[in-house]
Amino acid sequence: MNAISRRDWMKTLTAGVAVSGVSNCLNAAEPVIKGKADSCIFLWLGGGAAHVDTFDPKRRGDGAGKAGSYYDSIDTAIPKVQLCEHLKQTAPLLDNCVLIRSLNHDISSEHAAAANLVHTGRKPSGTILYPSIGSIVSHELGAKTDAVPAYVVMGYPNIMRDPGFLGAKHGYIYLTQIETGPSGLVRPPDVDATREDRRESLLGQLSEQYAKRHPRDASVEAQIAVNQQGFKLAGPQFLNVFDLKRESPSLRASYGGEFGQRCLLARRLVQSGVRFVEVSFNLNFLNGSGWDTHNAGQLKQHLLIQDLDKALSTLISDLKTNKLLDGTLVVVATEFGRPPEFDSGGGRGHHAKAFSALLAGGGLRTGQVVGATDELGNTIIDRPVSIPDFHATIHTALGINPDKSLFAGQRPVPITDHGTPVRELFV
Repeated sequence: MNAISRRDWMKTLTAGVAVSGVSNCLNAAEPVIKGKADSCIFLWLGGGAAHVDTFDPKRRGDGAGKAGSYYDSIDTAIPKVQLCEHLKQTAPLLDNCVLIRSLNHDISSEHAAAANLVHTGRKPSGTILYPSIGSIVSHELGAKTDAVPAYVVMGYPNIMRDPGFLGAKHGYIYLTQIETGPSGLVRPPDVDATREDRRESLLGQLSEQYAKRHPRDASVEAQIAVNQQGFKLAGPQFLNVFDLKRESPSLRASYGGEFGQRCLLARRLVQSGVRFVEVSFNLNFLNGSGWDTHNAGQLKQHLLIQDLDKALSTLISDLKTNKLLDGTLVVVATEFGRPPEFDSGGGRGHHAKAFSALLAGGGLRTGQVVGATDELGNTIIDRPVSIPDFHATIHTALGINPDKSLFAGQRPVPITDHGTPVRELFV
């Protein structure tokens, strides 16, 4: 190894600093992208939906020794782009969508950790509890009106959807029964309006006294704000959103079963002013295992895909009919994909190094595919998109600066973990 003089070393270092400075200036000169959407419907396929059986189909496998997709492929509204045959209603609407076929991360062994990563954009830290993407949207945009919440989840509570250091004010209202609304907001039959007013007045007095004993305590202030919001949400404007019978029977039928009715409610929620709605598709599984298709779960996976197809295609068309699609970003996401190989039981394992997501509407430049995988869907061969990049893209579509820092106490925390939006979706 040749010796380097101090002078030569300093010249090299100076040149490197100069290049770095030019690079930073060029990055700073890039125009800031500001998306057009003002709400998001986030469809969550919990369990790990197989990209090769849905949005990134490959050659036909046989469920035994031959690797590949489990189903045939069909053409779509985007030339030379195909989907699984069971997405036949979504296929002609794909020009309203963007397929990202190159999502990736390094957590394939554990569902909860992978799902938390996709929801928060970060791995857990021992010193900070990161907020979910829905909570960040709530914090940055808020609800469009005081009569509705900013953030709603259809599914059971889970830490991956929590507000983290943003506090209770930016948590979610969760629903398990879609036609009655949140049970905590429905007044019991024996509580009339006068009695409710007395209760609200008493709670206000107690809250005021408690706040005086704990001045400048952010957690106390946040909880009091949540309590006050609860009384507002118990009014008719929000609770009437859950009256799905106001929709035509034909539209309800076109959405399909339980998941579809949740998607219909999601449309009504964003129409009422809710900013972020997560719709969880992991209840009452038709195939016995949901999207986690190990072993025999693969055999009836097509029933799940058909349910997704019916709901997703109707949601896109319904948003379009109501002139909401340009302002509503629809996201279909999962924690990881599945490999093209089959396990000993005929199903598939976990696969995080290459999987897919779909975006629709939201003012994006739709009708395109981002990224590509190899002939079997095992490896990314073009345009990798990290989870922070995915988050940055969603935030940018909603007009949120993904580089902005929030604060966990005195500690600045950027909204994304150095994520870069997929620029070709905006310019």
